[in-house]
Amino acid sequence: QLQLVESGGGLVQAGDSLRLSCVASGSGRTFSNYAMGWFRQAPGKAREFLGATIKSGSSTYYADSVKGRFTISRDNAKNTVYLQMNSLKPEDTAVYYCNTDPQTKDYWGQGTQVTVSS
Repeated sequence: QLQLVESGGGLVQAGDSLRLSCVASGSGRTFSNYAMGWFRQAPGKAREFLGATIKSGSSTYYADSVKGRFTISRDNAKNTVYLQMNSLKPEDTAVYYCNTDPQTKDYWGQGTQVTVSS
């Protein structure tokens, strides 16, 4: 089992930046064995895939909705994956989650709330 804990969310204004972190832990699980992704869920909407990084972190890919504004990176020595979010918009308001890519049902954490005011 991989435990994932997201942090770094908050209330910001449109145009601001935030960096989210996701720390992984789990007995018998090696973080660097997993491609990791970021997802979000806005109220009343389905969970949305934002992007992911491969195991080494040397390659990333993004959904069109965030391409050019969001950047994913990882530090395998710290068992952490990051989501740098720039030029935030009110429509980015959501709970943000990390998970493996493809996602693993049992690995969802509590997420971190991001609220962007106009």
